[in-house]
Amino acid sequence: MQRHTTHTRRRSSRGLSLIAALGMVAALAAGVGIVGQVVVAGSGATRQTRSNWDGIYTEAQARRGQPFYEASCAECHGSDLAGQEMAPGLLGGDFTWNWNGLTLGDLFERIRVSMPQADPNSVSRAEKADILAYLLQANDFPAGDAELADRTSALRGISFLAEKP
Repeated sequence: MQRHTTHTRRRSSRGLSLIAALGMVAALAAGVGIVGQVVVAGSGATRQTRSNWDGIYTEAQARRGQPFYEASCAECHGSDLAGQEMAPGLLGGDFTWNWNGLTLGDLFERIRVSMPQADPNSVSRAEKADILAYLLQANDFPAGDAELADRTSALRGISFLAEKP
């Protein structure tokens, strides 16, 4: 009986953790600013989440991304990232606040499936990750020791925050 009780207790706390995670996702979708800290229900533990302020790309990756940006993005978004006609700017408050509270995975997925607009498949995932690193650097988010991943699933665990926490 003890073994069954322990198993039930474990399964119950996992269920609560899932409920807490789903609640956080719902709050993020609603625009509630609770990003930065996750409380694992039933465990009493708090775990910090990563954000664009945590050095999530390297300077070398951003340097690689600049020529890819110039070749594939600048025609619409401008060499200065300020935007043109129908293409939004990718620099400054309008850009950062537009993505605030979402994840790097959301931003990467937008770039991956729809940019460049004329032919999204003309730029590889790795090149798009490099372009995203360049955008992060241009917006004064700090570089770090590890390169930004080129998989949406890995980037979903990184919050995009307009202001430093």
